[in-house]
Amino acid sequence: MPVIDVRQDLDNLTLTITADFAAPVERIWQVYADPRQLEKVWGPPSYPATVVDHDLTPGGRTAYFMTGPDGEKYAGYWQITAVDEPSSFSFADGFADPDFNPNPELPVSENVYTFTERDGGTRATYVSTFESAEALQQVLDMGVVEGASSAINQIDDLIAS
Repeated sequence: MPVIDVRQDLDNLTLTITADFAAPVERIWQVYADPRQLEKVWGPPSYPATVVDHDLTPGGRTAYFMTGPDGEKYAGYWQITAVDEPSSFSFADGFADPDFNPNPELPVSENVYTFTERDGGTRATYVSTFESAEALQQVLDMGVVEGASSAINQIDDLIAS
């Protein structure tokens, strides 16, 4: 399993997931840069993602939805704030209504995904920062650790195919 560490820090309002992959940084970057690859790993296995729009450039936007086992769709978006290909990108990640408009009733996290070479493979560090301890606790209660970990753990199968 690629995920090697998960840390929740309510004082600093962060959730940090660390994963190691047996693939070069450029290959892991492609997983996030290509919408068809991204949708294979963004949602957990029981909530597959469909990427509707994907513009991985500063100021760009990604719109997606995950489909639950019951067929219900859950929309979300990324608002891209910075890109340093192939080593990192930053974005706001939020929940959305069916038309991909931000849902102000649910938390938005500021995210920095960093990819560094490690022993011929890639160390990926995923840091999500929330505006309040309550917002972080809300997504923790929604199962974000389990969902994100199971989503990230799908990357090995994708890069092996």
